[in-house]
Amino acid sequence: MDLFLPESGLVIWMLIAFLIVFFILAKVGWPMIMGAVEQRNAQISDSLLAAEEANNALAGIEQKRQETMAAAQAEQIKMMKESQELKTQLIEEAKAQARQEAEKIVADARLKIEKEQAEAMAEIKNEVIALSIEMAEKLLRRELDDKQSQADYIEQLLKNNPTRIEA
Repeated sequence: MDLFLPESGLVIWMLIAFLIVFFILAKVGWPMIMGAVEQRNAQISDSLLAAEEANNALAGIEQKRQETMAAAQAEQIKMMKESQELKTQLIEEAKAQARQEAEKIVADARLKIEKEQAEAMAEIKNEVIALSIEMAEKLLRRELDDKQSQADYIEQLLKNNPTRIEA
């Protein structure tokens, strides 16, 4: 078992070497390690604060995006309503204009019909007058002696040609 038990001189030299290394580490290494740990701790804290600020900013941006989307949808609905109202108004205006034009066309047609009817009546009157004059002229030329022969002659003229009597 001698292998497992070191000699007392070796233990003393190992203790002295350990104390020297411990003293050097305590004076030089420990403050550097603690500074690095504190620096790393501060960096992690700063990173956590920056991440929290970024999350808050992101939440604000998300809320603004939602508000913007809601406003855009409201504007879209408003524009759709306005375009629907404009469409309805344009249709009503077109119908009113078409109605006015149709009434004007009907009024013009009535005036034209009345004018043509008046012209036709005037033409018929002129033909009747011309026919009467022609018939009277023929009667006067003939100079019949009695009334019976005049009546017979008028009947004969009407039977032969009721629209136009010729001599």
